[in-house]
Amino acid sequence: MKLFPYAHATHPRWEMAAGLVLAQLRAQMTLHGYARNPTLALLYITDRYAQDAQDILAHLSAELPEVTDWAGTVGVGIAANNVEYVDEPAMAVMLCELPTDQYRVFSGVAPLGMAFEAHSALVHADPHTTDLADLIAEMAARTDSGYLFGGLSSSRGKSVQFAVAGDGNVKGQGAASGVFSGGLSGVAFGPGVAMVSRVTQGCLPVAKAHHITGAERNLVLTLDGEPALEVLMRELGVSLEEPHDALQAVRATLAGITERGASGPSSDSPTITRTGNFGSDVLVRNIIGLDPMRYGVAVASPVKVGMELAFCQRNIQAARADLMRICAEIREELEPQELALESATALAASEAEAAPHPERGIAGAIYVSCAGRGGEHFGGPSAELQIIRRALGDVPLVGFFAGGEIARNHLYGYTGVLTVFTGN
Repeated sequence: MKLFPYAHATHPRWEMAAGLVLAQLRAQMTLHGYARNPTLALLYITDRYAQDAQDILAHLSAELPEVTDWAGTVGVGIAANNVEYVDEPAMAVMLCELPTDQYRVFSGVAPLGMAFEAHSALVHADPHTTDLADLIAEMAARTDSGYLFGGLSSSRGKSVQFAVAGDGNVKGQGAASGVFSGGLSGVAFGPGVAMVSRVTQGCLPVAKAHHITGAERNLVLTLDGEPALEVLMRELGVSLEEPHDALQAVRATLAGITERGASGPSSDSPTITRTGNFGSDVLVRNIIGLDPMRYGVAVASPVKVGMELAFCQRNIQAARADLMRICAEIREELEPQELALESATALAASEAEAAPHPERGIAGAIYVSCAGRGGEHFGGPSAELQIIRRALGDVPLVGFFAGGEIARNHLYGYTGVLTVFTGN
């Protein structure tokens, strides 16, 4: 598989940014090793351009007539290789050369039909959609692998998604502009599109995981048989007798919840790994209230008896270490035990020499990170994306900062989802 051309730019006027992006794409398409006949484009814009989404799509698709399918969304920030654009007008585009029978763009006017056998899917979702978690689970069940990746649009204004299918819309649905709000859209991939995907957590448990032994809707009543509020106060080292200190500590605390026991006997990974970090099955949720009368703790999602819960806090060192871990796992999975000289040279190149190279085994990558993770949370502007570049090399990458991250059949928070398209 050839390298996917990609480009990114920022400018107060979207027309200027689009011109810069198109110039970069066209230059890359002339280089050795890059795809020259792409048919699928991934487009991410920051919310500063949201009102111009239709014009941006119309302009780019007219300038790239060979690209028949488009997908993407808006974020409060977007990502590209080694850089993030947050709170500024910017766009990023990646052109994918994939077998046309191995992917389908879907949306409300071009839903995924039974004629295409989906193995996995990139999903963009409107955060205001009702029953969103159920829709994500339903979509995952329609794929052979059960694996989705993507995220929720994030915007301080209009929330938009891009979805243009080259094979047209469903009969009777009318014409589609390619720009949507509400529901799910994205790209379903067949088994012929090889990829590797990992979830990275950004929070660190403050103590051990507990079994939920009493619950009512969003309210955790007891943990391991003890009142949940008492457990929380003890693990934070505070008391309700000092309400100001207690509230300050609770505001900085989240709840990591694992479905284990609620819907099945096991899950993919432990709640807390041997390194003290969360496993990939943990869904981090905000604590939204306390119930002093029943000594309960309310969290931002329904809970059931049998689930596991660990109180946690955002942690820069843990987030950086876990991001490096998943990058190392991806590299290990892609690197064969015996390397040809060209492969070994490409993989051993220093950061300065690590230009995109097919021998790295990565044609392109998509990174979806929580809008609460970027920038200063990793130590400075673009630090999160710089970690990925140092670990994977200078590979084509685009993505966005989401209002919630999608991986497998789950809706996550405070995580990152890194997916790479491989040539294998």
